Amino acid sequence: MNISIIGAGNIGKVLAGRFVEKGHAVRITNARGGASLQAVAQETGATVSNVQDMIEDADVIVVTIPLVNVPQLPKGFLDKAKPSAVVIDTCNYYPRHRDGKIEGIEAGTTESRWVEEQIDHPVVKVFNNIYAAHLEGMGKPAGAPGRIALPVAGDDPKEKQIVFKLVDDMGFDAVDTGTIAESWRQQPNTPVYTGDFDAQGVKDALVRASKERTVDWKATPSSPGTFDRPA
Repeated sequence: MNISIIGAGNIGKVLAGRFVEKGHAVRITNARGGASLQAVAQETGATVSNVQDMIEDADVIVVTIPLVNVPQLPKGFLDKAKPSAVVIDTCNYYPRHRDGKIEGIEAGTTESRWVEEQIDHPVVKVFNNIYAAHLEGMGKPAGAPGRIALPVAGDDPKEKQIVFKLVDDMGFDAVDTGTIAESWRQQPNTPVYTGDFDAQGVKDALVRASKERTVDWKATPSSPGTFDRPA
């Protein structure tokens, strides 16, 4: 498949490298461009591109940037995407650490629904609850004991089937967590977040999730701080 990745942070780089390993044609871009992307391309085998040139023939488009930067993506950048293209959202809301206050999310909109509203396109939520290093190095063959499972949320069953296959190819089980309206169950500060559970463990963790954000995951008047010093 042709896979275009918007974002070359920890998750973006790992996804690029893993997808290339599996034989996909991968293009990658970020906001910085230049030398930073050349290093990523050399490390992963992906091809450097830009948002305008990487959409039209993409089968899968991955948005993996800081959530606060999603509204800065070019307006209508997905207008030329194929009707069959799957858009994956890996973004997480870190109000006190990086993103500051995002009113819609603080008011109760799920993170991925908010992303959909910004980019005017449906998304499938996946790869947001696992550390990049674990995504890179902890995949196992299908059926292996202790195989980590990843939650997948989305509104289109056909799109989710494509994502399930990608997840499986990378060495993980996929657990259908329902629609984007239910994707709050895999957001930060829920039991499944960074849990590295097997499939049954993921299902159990999703049931235990609470939609209410705790104080530590709500913005304050001083937000954002840093990951070392949240504000």
